[in-house]
Amino acid sequence: QVQLVESGGGLVPAGGSLRLSCAASGGTFSNYRMGWFRQAPGKEREFVALISRSGTLTYYADSVKGRFTISRDNAKNTMYLQMRSLKQEDTAVYYCAARRIGGTSVQRSEYDSWGQGTQVTVSS
Repeated sequence: QVQLVESGGGLVPAGGSLRLSCAASGGTFSNYRMGWFRQAPGKEREFVALISRSGTLTYYADSVKGRFTISRDNAKNTMYLQMRSLKQEDTAVYYCAARRIGGTSVQRSEYDSWGQGTQVTVSS
């Protein structure tokens, strides 16, 4: 199983930007489909974005489309989430996830490995 560690979260004013990173170890990173999910207080963990093994396919939740960009650097074993035009409703703990078998997926139950999460707080 690959191990995942997120970083880059923090406090940012509305309209600002942040870039999250997800560093992978213990596996062949390029073999994994990857995704970002988030969980706000009192809410279910929800899909944010996904990326294929090569990085050529990406897909976003409607709530972040046009504002967030997912990418990966397989040589660095790292995935990124560039977040722009942040809104207060983007406040959540952001998790990266990896899926070894099967195609890309928006279902959190289909991911095998998870990071510990990084807090993103957007202030008014």
